[in-house]
Amino acid sequence: MWPTLQDARGGPLAGVRVLDLSRILAGPFSTQILADLGADVIKVERPEVGDDSRHWGPPFAPDGNAAYFYVCNRGRRAVTADLRTEDGRALVLALAADAHILMENFLPGTMEKMGLDDAALAAANPRLVHGVISGYGHSSSRGSWPALDFVIQAHTGILSVTGPDPTTPTKAGVPIADLSAGLYATIGVLAALRRAEESGVGGRIEVSLAEACGSLLANQASGHLIGGTTPRAMGNEHPNITPYEVLRTQDKAIAIAATSNLQVARLFAVIDAPELGDDPRFATNADRMAHRAELVAEIGSRFVRRPCAEWVVALNEAGVAAAPLNTVPEMLADPDTQAGLVTHVVDAAGNEVPQLRTPIRVDGVPLAPSSRPPGLGEHDAEVRAAADVRGQPEALVC
Repeated sequence: MWPTLQDARGGPLAGVRVLDLSRILAGPFSTQILADLGADVIKVERPEVGDDSRHWGPPFAPDGNAAYFYVCNRGRRAVTADLRTEDGRALVLALAADAHILMENFLPGTMEKMGLDDAALAAANPRLVHGVISGYGHSSSRGSWPALDFVIQAHTGILSVTGPDPTTPTKAGVPIADLSAGLYATIGVLAALRRAEESGVGGRIEVSLAEACGSLLANQASGHLIGGTTPRAMGNEHPNITPYEVLRTQDKAIAIAATSNLQVARLFAVIDAPELGDDPRFATNADRMAHRAELVAEIGSRFVRRPCAEWVVALNEAGVAAAPLNTVPEMLADPDTQAGLVTHVVDAAGNEVPQLRTPIRVDGVPLAPSSRPPGLGEHDAEVRAAADVRGQPEALVC
């Protein structure tokens, strides 16, 4: 049976039990969101080795785990098991019998080889929601191929629309395939959980990195599907709107985005060039797109007269979106970021380890971070005792 959580925390998902067999980023990121919302998560890891991301440093946290591991492993208990053995299979099935959600990201066929296919899981718990995060999708012709974020970004065309120009394909600076798959998986398993509560029957929810990342093409894909265009890298320009640029000010770069005629008129007023609003080259967005270089030159020649901070305030107060080009340290040091996004957990030795919150506010209150990431096998004894699985080594099942 599922072990009782002694320090149960509240939250919208309090009482929801999640068995996490996933590793690296997409799956653990999803289950961390569930944990921060109050779910009780148990993570199963390989004995002695654990999740690969424990070792993906430097940098390392004071407890010896990589900073990468801290990204997505809060709020869970940890048990070790070799899922290729009868012992490991028995442990998973015992926990799955009382779980609401099981999350995994094995290659297609792996769960079947371990005797943990959908039929076995359903036999243990008909209401179980089986969340699957795959690389290309189990039904894909590439289903058996390995998949990592960078390769998926290349496969989905993200590199072709990112970078300074079409000849310099560039990946996004964060792992968008993994993170988007984790977000979609969270949405999917919660929807399936609602269905299971009503019907008494669980089911399988799958999200692939390839489809999750591909879906982020959004307007770029729509431009091709509907308009026949071939999207290309345009640096910091928008393919459909201008002014939507990075420009130099007196001291540093600024990003501006004016997406309507009214916002453009306000921009012209702020830069003390209202006459540009009467210029037929800039009358509509289509006109501005046709004369983008001239428009950017007109705006840019005014921006260099004042420092960035002054422009940012003046533009935003006038209703025109603008921001400085911050570095990551600058963004993290911002007072609003510190108040709303940055938090910390306390490790086993009492060290405060900085974290980013799950950026959801419930009734106006930011989510408090769930407990610190666990040590490898930290909860072996209590989890195995509750599940009544002793952990004796047995023959491999695959």
